[in-house]
Amino acid sequence: MNAGHNSAVQPRAIITGAGTINPLGSTVSETWAGLVAGKSGIAALGDAWTKQLPVKIAGQVTADLSEHLSTREMKRMDRCGQLALIAAREAWAQAGAPDVDPERFAVVIGSAYGGLGSTLEQDRTLAASGPRKVSPHTLTRLMVNGPAAWVSIDLGARGGARTPVSACASGAEAIVQAAEMIRSGAADVVIAGGVDASVNDLVITGFSQIRALSTRNDDPQRASRPFDGGRDGFVLAEGAAVVVLESEEHARARGAGMLGAVAGGAVTSDANDIVAADPAMQRRVMQKALESAGLAAEDIGFIHAHATSTPVGDKLEGQAINAIFGAEVPVTSTKGHTGHLLGGAGSLAAVVVVEALRTGLLPGTLNVQELDPEVDLNVVTEDAHRLQPGYSPAGLVNAFGFGGHSVALVITGA
Repeated sequence: MNAGHNSAVQPRAIITGAGTINPLGSTVSETWAGLVAGKSGIAALGDAWTKQLPVKIAGQVTADLSEHLSTREMKRMDRCGQLALIAAREAWAQAGAPDVDPERFAVVIGSAYGGLGSTLEQDRTLAASGPRKVSPHTLTRLMVNGPAAWVSIDLGARGGARTPVSACASGAEAIVQAAEMIRSGAADVVIAGGVDASVNDLVITGFSQIRALSTRNDDPQRASRPFDGGRDGFVLAEGAAVVVLESEEHARARGAGMLGAVAGGAVTSDANDIVAADPAMQRRVMQKALESAGLAAEDIGFIHAHATSTPVGDKLEGQAINAIFGAEVPVTSTKGHTGHLLGGAGSLAAVVVVEALRTGLLPGTLNVQELDPEVDLNVVTEDAHRLQPGYSPAGLVNAFGFGGHSVALVITGA
């Protein structure tokens, strides 16, 4: 690897655990099996409230959360917090429940909308039945920082519970923040990732009003089509994904299993438009992530693009990737399988990259029937692509969000 050109390279933050719950599965292994098999977790919505909506499809978690959580947790927590806690417990268990000083143990879990579901539910209860029927848990359920707080309480983390709120870049930004805490010496162990649970009428209507969602209601599993020439918008989804990061010294001292490492990352703001992305800043954030990892473009073996399946967004990102990496590096986006998890999207992509590095397989981009001619990239379209022997053991994750939030992560093998 070309690591000599940057003298400011920081120590790696080691990944020792990963967890997720999303439309494809309630664990990393279930999710990975679905990805490499080319399955979709997107389905028609059967709820009565969808009848008047222009979009009637989404990616929903189908697992019974009460099988993972206590009655008290189900009552006190918004679905967003519940999903985050389930994913965090899986990651913590895989990491071996590290013995760490609580004040050297932190949580960073981002979200775009937090407990919006509880906000809508309780507002409707207030309007229909009056104030006495409003839940006493309303305020703590709707807090955007709720998921981070619940995870810190559950696992005893006293080194900080942070919540990046940067739209669809929230989960990836959380991992950047966590890695920075490890590298600076502020923490020995950090649980980091993202979550959202906003499959509801308000969010679907809002995105529909700006024509961001696919309207393929009659073909839900083929609706999300990153980089395809016929894509017509993204598919809303819910879910959580987190990783456990440790300092290399701490991980080695306890003999931890090492899944990979966050070698570098960057966060930028476009300062351009509240919705429209700036491809110049997308290029810039990828370049800064490479610099922070001490790597060059040719050191990246594959890329997990943000690529949500919107007509404009995928094209602009494709052009930005091509400008830095050229047209040969394998590129995928797993949003065709899962839909768009909003704040959980970037952290789920990070988990996918970890598994790809571990197995040598890269899940394909589902539903690409004909690559957009304006996207000059080596988009992986088969169910799973076997990475070539000798490929660079580093993957890049992109995550972009409304407000001009741009994040890139460089993840390497352990």
